[in-house]
Amino acid sequence: MKSFKYTINGNVYRVVIGNTEGDITEVEVNGKSYQVQIDTPAPVAAPAPEKKAAPVVQRPAQEPVKPITKPVVVASAAALKSPLPGIILDINVKVGDAVKKGQKVLTLEAMKMENAINADRDGEIQAIIVNKGDSVLEGADLVVIG
Repeated sequence: MKSFKYTINGNVYRVVIGNTEGDITEVEVNGKSYQVQIDTPAPVAAPAPEKKAAPVVQRPAQEPVKPITKPVVVASAAALKSPLPGIILDINVKVGDAVKKGQKVLTLEAMKMENAINADRDGEIQAIIVNKGDSVLEGADLVVIG
């Protein structure tokens, strides 16, 4: 297993590369597991020569890990945005529900802590943009309150 830490646009992602069977590799990003299909296998380093020559290290080319985020479905100023990157643990409302300012709308796990995301105004839930288990970036739209 190999572990990497990537910082993309100021957001930290911990990536652990697990077992590989054929062209399928187990990858864990910020604690969430994924099955990834690899198009071309990474090159394998040749064994070091037995002479006292300078060692040659070959590193496989690695593409940057793309953060997982839900595409914006509704572009609106009325969208409640994620205050930090994390994973959606629970959604406490459904479309059509009336909410009051300060009411818990959903739970976001960030840095192994559960964070209550509350409505920032009174209104009605017009759209829920994320699903339970989704990884979101800071500033991503979560729900639309109209």
